[in-house]
Amino acid sequence: MQQLNQQSLDYFLVCGLGSLGQYCVVALKEFNIPVIAIECSRPNNWEIPNLVDLLDDLIIGDCRQQNILEQAKIQRCRAALLVTSSEEVNTATALIVRQLNSKTRLIVRSAKENFNDLLGKHLGNFIAYEPTELPATTFALAALGTELIGFFTLDQQRLQVIQRQIKSNDPWCYNRLLHDINTRTRNLLNYIADGQTLKNNFHQWESENIINPGDTLAYLEIVEQLTFFEESTPQKPISKKMSSMIPAWKKYKNFLQDFWKLNLQQQIRRVALFSGIIVILLLIIGTFLIHQVTPKLDLLSSFFITAIFLLGGYGDIFGGFEAITDVPHWLQGFGLLLSFAGTGFVGVLYALLTEALLSTKFEFTRQRPPIPKQDHIVVIGLGRVGQAITNILQEFKQSLIGVSFNLDLEQRMLPDIPLIATQQKDALTKINVETAKSVVIVTPDDIVNLEVALMIYQKNPNCNLVIRTSGSNLTYLTQLLPKVQVLETYKVAAEAFAGAAFGENIISLFRLNHQTILVTEYNIETGDTLNGLLLSEVAYGYDVIPILHQKQNNSSHLMPSEDIKLSVGDRMVILATPEGLQRVEKGFNHIKPKTCQVRINTIFGQDAIFEGANAISRISGYPLNKTREMMIHLPATLPPPLYKLQAQRLVRALMKTGVNAEIIQN
Repeated sequence: MQQLNQQSLDYFLVCGLGSLGQYCVVALKEFNIPVIAIECSRPNNWEIPNLVDLLDDLIIGDCRQQNILEQAKIQRCRAALLVTSSEEVNTATALIVRQLNSKTRLIVRSAKENFNDLLGKHLGNFIAYEPTELPATTFALAALGTELIGFFTLDQQRLQVIQRQIKSNDPWCYNRLLHDINTRTRNLLNYIADGQTLKNNFHQWESENIINPGDTLAYLEIVEQLTFFEESTPQKPISKKMSSMIPAWKKYKNFLQDFWKLNLQQQIRRVALFSGIIVILLLIIGTFLIHQVTPKLDLLSSFFITAIFLLGGYGDIFGGFEAITDVPHWLQGFGLLLSFAGTGFVGVLYALLTEALLSTKFEFTRQRPPIPKQDHIVVIGLGRVGQAITNILQEFKQSLIGVSFNLDLEQRMLPDIPLIATQQKDALTKINVETAKSVVIVTPDDIVNLEVALMIYQKNPNCNLVIRTSGSNLTYLTQLLPKVQVLETYKVAAEAFAGAAFGENIISLFRLNHQTILVTEYNIETGDTLNGLLLSEVAYGYDVIPILHQKQNNSSHLMPSEDIKLSVGDRMVILATPEGLQRVEKGFNHIKPKTCQVRINTIFGQDAIFEGANAISRISGYPLNKTREMMIHLPATLPPPLYKLQAQRLVRALMKTGVNAEIIQN
């Protein structure tokens, strides 16, 4: 990341000082940079106290006017965050800003994905987010109440973040060291020993520590399919061998039971298929019999006569009251049977076809599932956030109820879950809140969220409550209600907007230990302060975790080796807190110092000189020729200092090659 040393582009502009805009100012000022804001009118009360004191300049006016933007020093703005509540205003401002400054990065608040893609291609250096949807995954995972706390996709690979407390019967307990957790598909993010206080920074552990009961681990892993852990024990699948030993009558019994449990829509499809098969069989049998009895009729004529019987045309074939002598009585009876069968089975097909046509014509709403009785999740508030949360929870096959206080709610919304549109006072009587597993309250009104939360807590104090707030007004609820999780929507979103302002692509985010973790993409450019650093130096120096690396024109690698050296054209994805992004942005002046050195004492065998020198050069970055020369004159201390975890990894690697070494703390 290039440092902020360009005098021509040294300001950051925020247009719109609503809740999101104010939090964006706070997030940007944590980077210690100059921020200018434009607001159409000065509010009487700021949501964030002393916000004006954080601003280098506050301009009152319409951000779509060229003179207002020029007054805000748009020619010297490195980035413009257009976060008013109007998408039309944001888009119009983006077009004018691009005319005035072709280099300013545009971060726009907008939910129109297709339009944003087209606008981004036209304007360049442009990214758009919908702030209410950014934290949707965080809300959904909080509602699950499981060990899964985050998930996202990188280069078509799924990754999930797990936080688990180690129990005495855990296979890792007493059997693993912390550095053993890191593999090609897994990376340790956070470690809290039993009884220790919460640690928010990465790499705050001793790699040689043994995992004990009560320890809490958070780690990232590559998965084929997202999973989450619950108390119930999963049932073992029945093997093919065991399946073949099940008696045939039991298989048919199980089939009938499964058929009986099918929902209405599936049963209708089965009935339609069954009726169609019967009608086809009757057509074939009738055509054959009529052709055999009356050879004068060809097969096609016999087929048409059978079809007339099935369509209820018995009277058309054997009409009148005269005695029929040239047709056998059994064939007349068979024709009558075909007419009866056709009345039933063809009638069913007619009815299903009519229903399908009417449903298509008038868009009838299909029947929703019944309201679950227990262990369900209730989502209260079905705006953009609520719908996004519901869709995510459906991916995890959760039993759901959607609740809206908008009586004019679109009934076609979320057709696969029970939906209740009612007044606030009547809602809790219909959702079985006493037996609910979790309740997510995400209406846009903080007071309504607070009131509903207190009502639910009275009825079910053991319920997992997740509440949305647009500010910090409800954070004190965590003291009043122990199990409540209050998530500040705009604060979380503002951290993503601020990170994107520095030219980085914020791919996703999740919450770990009450802190936002941003999944951030970097592209190494000429003059970048990251150029030439080992990934280990990036990780430990800036307190971030590299999770993907890609050389220019090559395939990407997840969980890359710490020994890779970055160069121009490389692509890197890291996990970082907002503070970590600040350190990367500010460059070398804010990188953490290296406090350890490695002393090489003795070697065991001549091969150790060659292998040990390779390990030292690879892990520390020290030139290979100098390393081999040093290995001849032992004992010796490796000149370049290292980070502690980097030094510990080097000592372990040297031991494997037959070199005795130790760490010297500076």
